[in-house]
Amino acid sequence: MPYRAPVEEYQFLFDHIVDLAQVVATDRFAEATPDVTAAILSEAGRMCEEVLYPLQRKGDLHPARLENGVVRTSPGYAEGYRAIADGGWVSISAHPDHGGMGLPMTVTAAVNEMMSSACLSLQLNPLMTQGQIEALEHHASDELRAVYLPKLVSGEWSGTMNLTEPQAGSDVGALRSKAEADADGTYAITGQKIYISWGDNDFTENVCHLVLARLPDGVQGTKGISLFLVPKFIPDESGNPGKQNSLKVVSLEHKMGLHGSPTAVMQYDRATGWLVGKPHDGMRAMFTMMNNARLGVGGQGIGVAEGAYQHALAYAMDRKQGRTPSEAGTGSIIEHADVRRMLATMKADIFAARAIALACAQAIDMQTSTGKAHWSSRAAFLTPIAKAFGTDTGIAMAEMGVQVHGGMGFIEETGAAQYYRDVRVTAIYEGTNGIQAMDLAARKLMDGGEAAHAILDEIEAQAETARSSLPGLAEPVWQASETLRETVEWMLGQKDLNHRFAGAAPFLRGFARVLGAHFHLKAALAEGGDGPRTRLARFYIMRLLPEHAGLLAHAAQGADDLYALTAEDFAA
Repeated sequence: MPYRAPVEEYQFLFDHIVDLAQVVATDRFAEATPDVTAAILSEAGRMCEEVLYPLQRKGDLHPARLENGVVRTSPGYAEGYRAIADGGWVSISAHPDHGGMGLPMTVTAAVNEMMSSACLSLQLNPLMTQGQIEALEHHASDELRAVYLPKLVSGEWSGTMNLTEPQAGSDVGALRSKAEADADGTYAITGQKIYISWGDNDFTENVCHLVLARLPDGVQGTKGISLFLVPKFIPDESGNPGKQNSLKVVSLEHKMGLHGSPTAVMQYDRATGWLVGKPHDGMRAMFTMMNNARLGVGGQGIGVAEGAYQHALAYAMDRKQGRTPSEAGTGSIIEHADVRRMLATMKADIFAARAIALACAQAIDMQTSTGKAHWSSRAAFLTPIAKAFGTDTGIAMAEMGVQVHGGMGFIEETGAAQYYRDVRVTAIYEGTNGIQAMDLAARKLMDGGEAAHAILDEIEAQAETARSSLPGLAEPVWQASETLRETVEWMLGQKDLNHRFAGAAPFLRGFARVLGAHFHLKAALAEGGDGPRTRLARFYIMRLLPEHAGLLAHAAQGADDLYALTAEDFAA
């Protein structure tokens, strides 16, 4: 079945849910008019449908490979990447000073999600470059920006992010890569990095690596880490790729999914690099890229969920099996109650996750355009939720898509299983979802819960507004928000952070459940309380929202019972 880009869905969300008009009303994004946005969505959607989607299975069946030190990408990927680069889709949010479109992150998030639906393996390449562009815009010297940004923005060069080492995964501060100053102002970078997405390719002129390493006087831990830009080819005086740098791809990982995306082990042997930002301040600069990537990875999960849903829906509409309860129906399995439950869950959760991600992107845009602290706090608070809930949704919906297919979902030829295999890593990379939850329960509550309570105030205000027209939906949302508020207060009362961490994952998911109900209620109100969005909102609020009670009860249990279990208990 062909992929259909949900352009109208994004437009509805922009107009009625996340208030893109508020972003466009600022001087920074005044050119992102409704006509421009509509054209962007339409053109990007067409490219995803016609160019990228046909590459989905090709990348899975013909993985990237390493031949004599050269990465050979999957058939058609070079042409697919060129369509992305030539269309300007790498640089939607990049500043116009360097050749970017300068459009809102909200629009970028929608386009990236469509590309993820169509071909996640290839989409990961421009996502990494987008993050590098943002990091260089904020932290690089004028000289580095002048050389690298135009090439990255145009898509002539691509970017990567090098954090992880064999002994330093989530504990980045344990890295051993080192940097030594050379007389010419550059640095010699030595070390090995693993899990480097798109560490090399055969379709861009240069690959630019952002590498975390420690200077000789860098203290142990994250506070002693610096960030360096290390290109595959060192630019010459004209800014074009010159001599080969002393780095190489040692091997490519054999993975569960994302076969079209080469995941490299990189070796640096006194490779020439340039400092980005200040010495020993690398984590701050890298987090600029990582926060961009975390929202983008959440969008990857949602994009795969959309692709899996469309795949499952087409199968359910066509497959005839068993006796259906509706004589007036099609006779296909979509008439069965359990299949409908699964499809409704997929559609409802995709809407919830998508609205959360776009709300996060809109807050980023408002912070960028106004500089106001409350927008920055809101964006920071929503980022771990967008990442974790978006990717959890992708995994759950891809798995559910296999179930809708029944036995055929377990057969690779249908393509249903690929969605699950591809999306599974999104809950792991760019900070595991457990780390996202811990971040939400600890760092994101360091403001005394101000950002959390501001969001809860909005949820309850809307629920109050909806009481007159949609009382059956408004009341459960208001009550759920109050339960969530009590849980936030419980979290704030725990001075031992381990008590928060023990329930951090259900806390994040419970927060997402309530946010999802808020956005579904908002959609029902925008529709006038009668129509397909209202019917979907009723399904979500009456069937999925009640999960928040168990999740939040779990969140507030503390850590004592976990640590009452001994190592022997686990092994028994």
